[in-house]
Amino acid sequence: MSVFMESGRFSLGANYWASHAGTNMWSDWRADVVDSDFERLAKAGVKTLRVFPLWPVFQPIVALCRYGGILVEYSFDETSLPNTPEGQAGMSVQALAHFKEFCELADKHGIKLVVGLITGWMSGRLHVPPALEGLNVLTDPKAIMWEVRFVRCFVETFKNETAIVAWDLGNECNCMGFVANADEAYAWTSQIVGAILAKDHSRPIVSGMHSLLPDSSWTPQQQGELTDILTTHPYPYFTPHTDWDPINSIRSELHATAETLFYRGLGGKPCFVEELGTLGPMYASEEVAADFVRTNLFTLWAHDCRGFMWWCANEQSHLTHPPYNWCSIERELGLFRQDGSKKPVLETISGFDNFLDEISKELPSLPSRIVDGVCILTKGQDTWAAAYMNFILAKQAGLDMEFTYAGQAIPEAKLYMMPSLVGDMSFSSDYFCKVMEKVEQGATLYVSVDGALLSPFNEVFGAKVLHRRKTNATVNVNLDGNPYPIQTAIQYKLTAADAEVLAVDDNNDPVFTMHQYGKGKVFFMSLPLERSLLNASDAFKSGHYRFYETVAKHTTTAKIAKIKNSNIGMTEHIISDKKRLLVLVNYDPVNATAELELPGEWSIGKFMYGELGVKANNASVIEIVKG
Repeated sequence: MSVFMESGRFSLGANYWASHAGTNMWSDWRADVVDSDFERLAKAGVKTLRVFPLWPVFQPIVALCRYGGILVEYSFDETSLPNTPEGQAGMSVQALAHFKEFCELADKHGIKLVVGLITGWMSGRLHVPPALEGLNVLTDPKAIMWEVRFVRCFVETFKNETAIVAWDLGNECNCMGFVANADEAYAWTSQIVGAILAKDHSRPIVSGMHSLLPDSSWTPQQQGELTDILTTHPYPYFTPHTDWDPINSIRSELHATAETLFYRGLGGKPCFVEELGTLGPMYASEEVAADFVRTNLFTLWAHDCRGFMWWCANEQSHLTHPPYNWCSIERELGLFRQDGSKKPVLETISGFDNFLDEISKELPSLPSRIVDGVCILTKGQDTWAAAYMNFILAKQAGLDMEFTYAGQAIPEAKLYMMPSLVGDMSFSSDYFCKVMEKVEQGATLYVSVDGALLSPFNEVFGAKVLHRRKTNATVNVNLDGNPYPIQTAIQYKLTAADAEVLAVDDNNDPVFTMHQYGKGKVFFMSLPLERSLLNASDAFKSGHYRFYETVAKHTTTAKIAKIKNSNIGMTEHIISDKKRLLVLVNYDPVNATAELELPGEWSIGKFMYGELGVKANNASVIEIVKG
């Protein structure tokens, strides 16, 4: 198994195209350039590369037809496919030889490879063999037949290469065509996975997909069922709800970790950041990009997100062929400038690699962080939006969350949060009964609604809805004497029966309540707190996390440390009965002092990285000891 498959370990890497040619590297093969690229990447601490055998170069088949377009044979240009294993798979012997040399060069420099098998989509351009042009390569049986042959031949050829640590289905293969439903996506994925497993069971299979949602055609649940490792490509530019604040602030810096945990929770498999970058100088300066990467590295590591790969290893601004002459965001993404000098991002990655090497001398594997609760995502809602907003608010309130989806097995937890529920079919009554059994036994439940209709309601929440109405209002909610504006499209008029009123609106009507239910407590927010923050700049400077903080005060946790600064996130990791590790990350571009609170018998042992004065967009790793 590859290193990034192991819990508590973290792999640093990059996506790779050769510096001289980009996507044309296999048709313009230059081993000396690859050798030089690998040497400087390895020296900089980049130990894993995701690489791409471009599909039409490795399987350059054409279809020869007679009258009416009737197929006579597949061939290499005008040459019939030879009766060899490679020929019958339509594979180029020359391209395979180049990849063999490529693997040997990786071995030479101690670099491990994650191989994206079906590379038919890359940087905004579709790349398919001539014989398959015009076909939907995700659903057409001819296309799938040749894809299976490609995969079987390629994996059989290279399964003994020690540099290869994982097989990736391919680069964002869900962009290669359209599927009508999740069944077609499942069928394609299972065919490719089956082709890999027919030749190699020794390596993990990586999804390589992005833009997964539980109610879409491509789902984390199905990818988790069929592959071993899930992947996120969490670019703020492309991901909904993420691009409202500067890239060096808490909203953007928690995006990658939140999305990775979202996939992991719903898919039930480890997940890592397979691609991430800042898309050039007009998105972020080199210095700000480095700050962005630093906070992401420490956060991903602390949340056991297994690995990080930058897009892309080399600058591509000198290339003039498509897609580089089409798309401005594909040109200035390298870790190295065109003259070979290092960008600040690479210096940051190298520094983090050095940190990992040092801390591994005392702590070979980082214990999992203490998790406080589970966010339950539900049908009908924008699940990514709910997960993302929940994660940020929880982090500001000192809560560490994982994710699940209504209908899946309910993880054991002291806290369950169901944010911004919509509609009348969010979950089954049986599922809700199971959640309430957890509450009855002592767990805490938080529910906020975005116009949802829940049943049962009165007995669970200890309140009564007098009526509801559509609106287009911003409701000012008074919590502990402070007003918090929350936008809503549906407004409920509540009266509290057995519930304690925690916050009211301008009419002094309850909007946030707490109710004892068995041994546990139920919090109800009649407004869509999370959804209201989605498309607002600087939303996480407004203090709305105070609602989650209120819930946290009534939630049992195994943590012993607390921190007051809402822009410094903290995870706590148990090493032994008398030793724990705290990872503090400052999500602000301003230096901040961590206001750390420890029980009387606990004290700071030593600083593994940083100090209590956490530098802007940086971190501190602190050992605390008992006695």
